[in-house]
Amino acid sequence: MSATTQIKIPTSKNQLLSQVLERINADEEISAIWEMTNTNAMKRMGYSDHGPVHFQIVANGALRMCRILVKKNVPMGIVKDYGLTTDHAEVVILLASLFHDFGMMINRSGHEEYSLFIALKVMDRILSFLPMREKTILIGETEHAIINHRDDGQPTTIEAGIVRIADALDMSEGRSRMPFEQGEVNIHSLSAYAIDHVDIVEGQKTPIEITILMNNSSGLFQVDELLKEKIKGSGLEKYIQVKAYVQGDSEKKLITEFTLPTSA
Repeated sequence: MSATTQIKIPTSKNQLLSQVLERINADEEISAIWEMTNTNAMKRMGYSDHGPVHFQIVANGALRMCRILVKKNVPMGIVKDYGLTTDHAEVVILLASLFHDFGMMINRSGHEEYSLFIALKVMDRILSFLPMREKTILIGETEHAIINHRDDGQPTTIEAGIVRIADALDMSEGRSRMPFEQGEVNIHSLSAYAIDHVDIVEGQKTPIEITILMNNSSGLFQVDELLKEKIKGSGLEKYIQVKAYVQGDSEKKLITEFTLPTSA
């Protein structure tokens, strides 16, 4: 894997995460899989990026959310149910963030299911240095997060909910603009083009506040129709507040701020 495609994340003091990331960055099979997922997505189907850049954005956003929740005393599933550590939870989040679209190397339709058996083989090797119980639990929890990032997913762990939402947050600064650039002008392409920036911070009313800056109010489709569906059923509804802002002078604004209701 070339230096330009190395995954870089803030590992903090998590030595386990650092070791797993080092193994991932040195693995030729993972590099080849990512090349194939991106080839199928971008060159053959005209979709947005589904390669290392996407996976790094998802991983960074997911780890950011995880660390905010831990700081706010929200326990991760792997800690609460198996007595492992937050370090283990971060590994699950990293693996699911980087491997959730492996199945795109085979086919777009059903790629979530295909990702499971490809990731299983890869994780068996990447996590081979761990005791069997830890390795088995990490693999199972990661597989749960992978399958539940799909549209009708129903995560039962905080880690899986985090990855599901982080995947949907990769929408800014040209990340989802390929259909628009290719001339496919519809609400999906217009709204994707309207998103300028996404920020994940500690909130005042909820542990996590997601701020989305838009240059056009069509971006509300991304927020209210697409992101909302990813948050719904994630298990994180009560922990997240989403605020979207329209900035700039390119249109007559009906609104300047929009707050997405994420829980009843």
